[in-house]
Amino acid sequence: MTGWATLEVTQGERGIVTVRLHRPQARNALTAEMMRELTEVARLYRTRTDIRAVILAGAADYFSAGADLTAVRPDGDRAALTLLQLREAMLAGPDMCRAWEEIEPVTIAAIEGYCVGGACALVLACDFRIMGEGAAMRLPEVPLGINMSWRTLPRLTSLVGPARAKQFAIFGEFADAARCAAWGMADEVTHKGGALTAAEAWAAKIAGLPPLPVRMTKEAVNAANAANHYAASFMDRDQYLLTFGTEDLREGVAAFFAKRPPNFTGN
Repeated sequence: MTGWATLEVTQGERGIVTVRLHRPQARNALTAEMMRELTEVARLYRTRTDIRAVILAGAADYFSAGADLTAVRPDGDRAALTLLQLREAMLAGPDMCRAWEEIEPVTIAAIEGYCVGGACALVLACDFRIMGEGAAMRLPEVPLGINMSWRTLPRLTSLVGPARAKQFAIFGEFADAARCAAWGMADEVTHKGGALTAAEAWAAKIAGLPPLPVRMTKEAVNAANAANHYAASFMDRDQYLLTFGTEDLREGVAAFFAKRPPNFTGN
């Protein structure tokens, strides 16, 4: 399929679709345009009865560097927005993740290299995650001075439990493929460069099953697992707006770009 500026979308045999992030000039960093396209493609395939599985992949050496940090710099475009406009703009991330979570065909993320921040939130909204050796996931938001939003924490907690969810989100450190598998964030670890091939094998297995009970089972499990997710996370974009205006965020982002340790004060 053509017409996507930041994605490569192909539909193969047996109703298997592959969606590749494609912004090589920026290590697949998530922009507003890419998030909009990811949301649109998810909604396109949400209820397609001819589609059995959707694979989400990045580049051969990296999945995504996460959201573009220039968007949260004090001199960024968002500084000119009203609080109401900014709050509305904050729906892009959670809407994207929800759109992928609501796809009725089975979704499988194939992860090579680093998968950071918003990209990590995105793959946590998929049904399965397959990682190549050397791949790693990270949520750097808290060490930068902002909360982890996009309604990610309930999904993370459901996968790994409360203590590991706190460890992963608060410390903001990379979890390699072996740790992700041990914790329940990855469903298979394969050799480096083999994540997409393994995801295709999973998709082919899904395609060989009767589609109606597969979709019913996915929907039932998601409904049972996510019954309280919205109640636990509906305020996270307002929490983001609160932390977005802090001196600690400015310090965290400035320290990141200057490659120096931050000096947080709680302001």
